[in-house]
Amino acid sequence: MILKLSNLTKRFGGLTAVDRVSFDVEEQTVMGLIGPNGAGKTTIFNLITGNYKPDEGEIVFQGQSIGGVWTNKIVMLGIARTFQTIRLFQNLSALENVLAGCHCRMKSGPIGAMLKTPGQKQEELWALEHAMKQLQFVGLADRAELLSGNLSYGNQRLLEIARALATNPRLLILDEPAGGMNEQETEALIELIFKMRDSGLTVLLIEHDMGLVMKACNRLVVVEYGKKIAEGTPEEIQADSRVIEAYLGIDEEE
Repeated sequence: MILKLSNLTKRFGGLTAVDRVSFDVEEQTVMGLIGPNGAGKTTIFNLITGNYKPDEGEIVFQGQSIGGVWTNKIVMLGIARTFQTIRLFQNLSALENVLAGCHCRMKSGPIGAMLKTPGQKQEELWALEHAMKQLQFVGLADRAELLSGNLSYGNQRLLEIARALATNPRLLILDEPAGGMNEQETEALIELIFKMRDSGLTVLLIEHDMGLVMKACNRLVVVEYGKKIAEGTPEEIQADSRVIEAYLGIDEEE
């Protein structure tokens, strides 16, 4: 088990956005977190990645409690994420955006950069090679020199994934990665998710595209009004009456 959430709770004033949510994520699997808009899914992600501090409960990553730990430390521990809204440096190239993700693994610091020490030069070469490797992995190596703002929307999504991969994560958190993608791009994303899982990564994602969720995920957790209402395989979730009523909107009599 790579991640364990136990009775995780977050309140904003009188609103309980996440209410005693518990689930485990097994290593080298794809876990989906689904539910209606406003169900608390992104808040759960923000708690895992250190953007919010839990009011109650515990988050354990690889045996270490990380609830309330600073975001930069969480990245160093091996958790990376993307966001619902694309957050690229639009006026930098695709390669430069991915190089930004390498920064957390570099140790030379500003003095080494100013003095151009051998160690700094070696790290610089490593970063270039590592960044290009991530671009190759997501299929953007031939667009390395293009400004990220000039890439198609689907490719900008892939570039965000490449930048997250550059941090060398063990757990990759994707917040609506298929948002704005067409059917062909979504199918390619599913293949990329399989490729990441098969390379040893664990993936936790929020996604409203049920086709992607049912194809890509090993297990699903369903939340509504901040509470977990179901957990299981995609097949089990599709047949769960609570999920049908709360989220999928399928008429059971049809």
